[in-house]
Order: sequence, then C-alpha cells, then structure tokens
Amino acid sequence: MSDATARDHADAMIEKAWGRSIAELEEAAVRRPVEDPLLVAAMRTRIHLNVVSNSVTVHQDRLHALTRPGRVPAHYDLAALTDTASALRTAYAESYTALTTLRHLVEAREAVNQDLAAERVRAATARPALSRPLGAAADRPAPPASAVPVLGAANRR
Repeated sequence: MSDATARDHADAMIEKAWGRSIAELEEAAVRRPVEDPLLVAAMRTRIHLNVVSNSVTVHQDRLHALTRPGRVPAHYDLAALTDTASALRTAYAESYTALTTLRHLVEAREAVNQDLAAERVRAATARPALSRPLGAAADRPAPPASAVPVLGAANRR
C-alpha cells in the first residue's frame, strides 16, 4: 500500500464514520475534545499516520538514492543500505498499525452508536408502560396528566 493510499484511506474512513469533512473534524477535535474522545483519538492517530507516511517517503528516497541504476555501492554504503531498509520496514509497520488503530476506533464508534440507538429504543418502548398509573388496565389509554394524583403534594411548602 502506498503512502498516499494510506493517508487517503484513513481520511475516507474517518469522514465516513463521523459524516463530516476532515477540516471540520479537526476543528471539532480541538474545540470540544471532551464531547467525542474517539474523534480526538482518531485525529491524533491520523496525525501520527501523516508523520509516519512522511518518514516512509524519506526512507524510500534515501534507499533509491543509494541503489540508483549505474551506481555501485561502496563498502561503507552497505551499513547505510541496511539501516535505511530496516527503517523503511519499521515505518511501513507503523503505518499499518496506525491504519489498524483507526479501524478499531471506527468500529468502537459504530458500537457506541448502536448501543445508544438500542438504549433509545428501550427507553422509548418503556415509557408507555410507565405512563399508566399502577393498577390501570393495559388496554385502556392512560388518563390525562392532571387527573393523576401527585404523591407528596400535601407536604410541599
């Protein structure tokens, strides 16, 4: 996977999960970090992915410079080649890890949204049963709110 593809994939994942553009999400993550901690984590992971992608580009350029056609590496270049190749592999692994982290954050957001939706459904279906006074028949509608006696109203000052 190329670096631009990793960045684009991360941006598309974040925009799809939150339903807004990256610019809006960056502002929201800075202005209101407490409201959506998953957004803050996703944006920080995206920043890390950008840094790692830049690192991949630098290491690739250096490796291509050391191994360009027609150039025979000198003995002292072998250590630089090995170090650069190792750093490039590490940067690729970090890039993959950042993308995996973003996937997990998006999945966590989806799970939270599903839990909230299920909780809202439970709350909405529980209200009609609780709106009837105790002992009232289930097939009859609940009396108007003014007809229901208020408990403890005599003790109010």
